[in-house]
Amino acid sequence: MRQPNGTTEMASGSEERGPAHFDVIVLGAGINGSAIARDAAMRGLTVLLIEKDDVSNATSAWNSRMIHGGIRYLEHYEFDLVRESLREREWLLHAAPHLVKPLPFMMPFLRRNKRGPLLLRAGMLAYDVLSYDKSLPHHRLYSRSGALARVPGLDPAQLRGAALFYDAQVDFAERLSVENVLSAREHGAQVLTHTRATRLVVEDRRVAGVEYTDLLSGASSFAQATVTVNATGPWADELLEGLPAHDRPLIGGTKGTHLVVDPFPGAPQGCAMYYEAASDGRPVLVIPWRGRYLIGSTDIRYQGDAGEAMADQGEIEYILSETNLLMPSAGLTRESVRFVYTGVRPLPFDPDDDPARITRHHIVHDHAPALEGLVTIVGGKLTTFRSLGQEAVDRVVKKLGAGKRRCLTRKEALPGGRTADYAAFAASFKASIELGERVGDRLLSLYGVRAPQIVALARGEKGLERVFDERSGALAAELVYGLRVESARTLTDVIMRRTMLGLDPDLPIGSVEAAAAIMAKHEGWESGRAAKEIDAYVGYAARFRLR
Repeated sequence: MRQPNGTTEMASGSEERGPAHFDVIVLGAGINGSAIARDAAMRGLTVLLIEKDDVSNATSAWNSRMIHGGIRYLEHYEFDLVRESLREREWLLHAAPHLVKPLPFMMPFLRRNKRGPLLLRAGMLAYDVLSYDKSLPHHRLYSRSGALARVPGLDPAQLRGAALFYDAQVDFAERLSVENVLSAREHGAQVLTHTRATRLVVEDRRVAGVEYTDLLSGASSFAQATVTVNATGPWADELLEGLPAHDRPLIGGTKGTHLVVDPFPGAPQGCAMYYEAASDGRPVLVIPWRGRYLIGSTDIRYQGDAGEAMADQGEIEYILSETNLLMPSAGLTRESVRFVYTGVRPLPFDPDDDPARITRHHIVHDHAPALEGLVTIVGGKLTTFRSLGQEAVDRVVKKLGAGKRRCLTRKEALPGGRTADYAAFAASFKASIELGERVGDRLLSLYGVRAPQIVALARGEKGLERVFDERSGALAAELVYGLRVESARTLTDVIMRRTMLGLDPDLPIGSVEAAAAIMAKHEGWESGRAAKEIDAYVGYAARFRLR
């Protein structure tokens, strides 16, 4: 729905139900589901996107926040996956320049490595060859002394040399999904968040539609579709339970835990570290992130509700000890951890293989002929969401018999990146506003070329121009914008996945209370709702603190 200021209002909950029949219903608004909805809508299909929680609420948020080619996949000869990832990385650097930034990585050559320097250098060369069309620099090699000059905290007794290569980082991975959903809505898709698909309706061995319930209002409804796409990630098998021909699991989830710590002695400056763990040879990352360091991750088989996955003591000790081995002066302990999160990777089910060896290729699984009208997405990487969406919608279009409908997603940037010269736009924006450089930088980092919409809202509605969180410089207008434009429905949605304030372990409760009061006033929340929203947020945020 177009608004007078040119923004796009997104359907939320039961406010908009649309036609009874859709070409495609997409279940799950993580990065894959949102990308599929965007692609399908851009091809002119009628689309309904249903999400049981919020956009990017689970796996799509709790990752390493990297946009990368997957250099370690070369070890398993997945050259096509590396090439696809590198191509999509390059697209994202241009399609979402406000969110995705180049990041250099230092790979130390250690005496204890299972893989010797020659093999690692060969991997670097292959990485450069496979990214022949990239805008990022080629790798360079460092001697032992050169590596120590770059990262003095490395253990000199173990160090033989190093290589520096480039990938990219997305500080706010959640907002990639938000922007995909925004784009899908612009092209006509309907979006229902906090809405659970309670049943896939099967008629004559065909999925004919979806019954669903709005979890906030309690209202239930039904929508028909010619094709339904199950993009629920770790919950895919749960949704399929009891359906014809679902006689084996499709998902074999593994959990990955990341720790967030303050700057520590010997920490890398201006680059990330990518190194081989001493205990098991797995890759471990130390990544500069928002003034702190993100360290991880683990890769452990997981059974159970992905929404309840938590870090265990063994994972925490593993990450801390491996980091201390690499940089002995770090001295990291459990008390160093400011924030911890765990996500479940929806990898293909393989009961026998080592989790690290399970392919990271995605699979578009068509349930036909046993069950028509249903496609399930298995796996998928944050980096390759666009190409996964293209492959999935190609399959949907074929099943619809809709003729040739060309994919358009590669030619169009995400909403916050729609400018020919982002650097020029950013400079002009910061020069034109009177809110200060800190606020300007913040708005650009979240909204890109949509930042002026926040400023317009702040100027147009009394009380929305004030900064309600002094640490971040967040404006009251951002809260209202998250609800009115970006599909958020709760305080937790806005704090965690729109303003991104919830990723700051120092976020004061006073700012949360101020945010709730602003939202209640400007959105007309009934008496008592603000207190309930605050309690819900505090309960949610507690999961990221070590017990």
